[in-house]
Amino acid sequence: MDGVLMFMPLLATGLIGGLLLRFAHWLLLGRSPELSNERKLPRQLFMLFLTFAVGAALAMSLPVSEGNKNQVLGLLGLIVSGLFAFSSTTIVANLMAGGMLRVTRPFRTGDFIRVGENFGRVSDLGLLDTEIQTEHRDLIALPNTYLITNPVTTVRASGTIVSTTVSLGYDVHHARVEPLLEQAAIQCGLSEPFVQVQELGDYSVSYRVAGLLTEVKSLLTTRSELNRHVLDVLHEDGVEIASPAIMNQRRIDETGPIIPVRDRGAPRVSQSKAEEIAFDKADAAEAREAQRLELEKELAELATTAKSTPEAKDARLTERIQTLKTQIGDLNKPPEESS
Repeated sequence: MDGVLMFMPLLATGLIGGLLLRFAHWLLLGRSPELSNERKLPRQLFMLFLTFAVGAALAMSLPVSEGNKNQVLGLLGLIVSGLFAFSSTTIVANLMAGGMLRVTRPFRTGDFIRVGENFGRVSDLGLLDTEIQTEHRDLIALPNTYLITNPVTTVRASGTIVSTTVSLGYDVHHARVEPLLEQAAIQCGLSEPFVQVQELGDYSVSYRVAGLLTEVKSLLTTRSELNRHVLDVLHEDGVEIASPAIMNQRRIDETGPIIPVRDRGAPRVSQSKAEEIAFDKADAAEAREAQRLELEKELAELATTAKSTPEAKDARLTERIQTLKTQIGDLNKPPEESS
């Protein structure tokens, strides 16, 4: 019985500490699983500090002598110091890289970027990592140190070049092909189209058709539309998209081109925009960021007006300033908290 009583303080401390950690985790992180990385960081640091405090309380409640308790606390401090020593380099490097990205601003929320093999739209800018949403709707968290040590390709918001390549036989003159490819680019909404002869292969000629896309949010759809229109305009003009070395197991007409017959009476299948499905989080993050910047601009203008003309501090101006502050605060919260 005496042995059980000796461990009662340890058991009580462990029970209370476990309940406290579980409640704190639910309160800080569990209720808001969609918090941005930047807003999660201080809560995670507080949870780490609280965990260390519970560990120290457990060490103090051990049924051992005062000297042994000090040794346990010293060992615990040594372990914590070792953990910080091994992990601080990466953490500090990512923090500094995050600060550098905020100063240089190579991209913004909602931009298309490519880093190595990763391509998608920026959905969150954190202190330690940057989150992008891929065309498959997946989320990838890239450490900030990776972004500053690797080339980052950013699709300009003012427009980007969309292109595709097609190989045609030498029996089709390029003067016939180039106007058709330019027509395909115009039909899919590209401006300033141009055609290049990229390669003279052993069996075929490679053409590249490209144009300027000013609405970059429809990048994925426009790429698909360009391929579709290239097929349509070439086939409708009787141009065969196949090299002279084509081989097939079935017997075909040796003089007839290989062009599928299009049913003119069949309605065109409507194509849903892939971007609306793939980049939902990036779209929402970009819209919230733009709205927040607009409200902050209006708030700064009203604050300047209130300082320069004190007599203008009427009830309506004060009410509008307070409303703007509330709206900005709501936009800084995650979507599920501000809804």
